[in-house]
Amino acid sequence: MSLTSLIIFLLIGLVAGWLAGMIYKGMSFGLIGNLVVGVVGAFVGGFLFNLLGISIGGGLISAIISAVVGALILLFVINLVLKR
Repeated sequence: MSLTSLIIFLLIGLVAGWLAGMIYKGMSFGLIGNLVVGVVGAFVGGFLFNLLGISIGGGLISAIISAVVGALILLFVINLVLKR
């Protein structure tokens, strides 16, 4: 993975984490928290979309959508475990 790809992946994770935090009960986790939620959410979203055979295309917008969906699922599971 090149440095440019890594930076783009981290920026997608940051945007996805921030969007998911705003959608899910208006929560924000700070810069590092949003980045972690977004990056893990990108993996979760990509895995689930692939598992279900869902293809939303390629490109930056589809990557952000997939990451946001994964981050929302991750936040839902975290809140179930923590019983907020």
